[in-house]
Amino acid sequence: MSNGGIIGPVNDPTRGDLTTTFTASGTYTSPGFGPGQADYLVVAGGGGGGSGRNNEGAGGGGAGGYRTSFPGGTKLAIPASPISVTVGGGGAGSSSPSAGTNGNPSIFSTITSTGGGGGGSATCGGNNPGSPGGSGGGGQYSGTGGTGNTPPVAPPQGNAGGAGVTSAPYAAGGGGAGGTGGNPNGTVGGAGGIGLSSSITGCSVSRGGGGGGGTAGSPGQTGGPATFGGGAGGNNTLAGTAGVANTGGGAGGGSSGSNGGTGGSGIVVVKQYQATPTYQNAPGVWSLQEQYNFKKNNQWTS
Repeated sequence: MSNGGIIGPVNDPTRGDLTTTFTASGTYTSPGFGPGQADYLVVAGGGGGGSGRNNEGAGGGGAGGYRTSFPGGTKLAIPASPISVTVGGGGAGSSSPSAGTNGNPSIFSTITSTGGGGGGSATCGGNNPGSPGGSGGGGQYSGTGGTGNTPPVAPPQGNAGGAGVTSAPYAAGGGGAGGTGGNPNGTVGGAGGIGLSSSITGCSVSRGGGGGGGTAGSPGQTGGPATFGGGAGGNNTLAGTAGVANTGGGAGGGSSGSNGGTGGSGIVVVKQYQATPTYQNAPGVWSLQEQYNFKKNNQWTS
């Protein structure tokens, strides 16, 4: 294209803001341009799936709490001093008649996201609820779904798990960041609640899905589905599927003596903005008009 007499591709300047992603615990230090404000995404570890018995499916784990300011929310003030970052691990799946283990919290500055609730497991007495958490675990038999957004924050960090039923397949899905866990539909365990998508890193990524409930029935029958990083429920031959790492996805529940899966680990993303924007120049061809505009605004340095 033509750009002031020079032929070639035109470069566009980009701001010098910094996005940092933590997939494990660490320390965040404000970059060289000093203190400022930042958007954040803080996702906790997902809950573990419950275990099944006697041809009964078990509840799926709830997604880890999902808290974000991006886009349009209240940003955090970032000091010059380092900030500790905690990325929560997923909860273990149950291998005995007890609920799956809750996920672990993720923490950045004043923001804490709570781990997802474990899925309810099949027991002799029935009435096996999912555990509360960032999103609640799915219930089993007559058990209710675990409550989400526990402890409560605004905007909510998650949703409740689905409720179990007293006939096959018994088990409900765990809650997700974007929706409640599904109840069993008569043949298949409840679906995991949907998660949410974020483009804070520049690319849209889906996270925070609940785990599917386990399915009772003939070997090979499909377990409760899950998306957004959650794990699918197990069936008579397969254990519940683990949540996807660094999505906070809840794990799938087991079935007929199979274990629940392990919840997915969480993630922390920090997008810090320069107080006075500067622009990063790249080598190549620049249009004369762009050079003029940036020079006029005192933003052209080379």
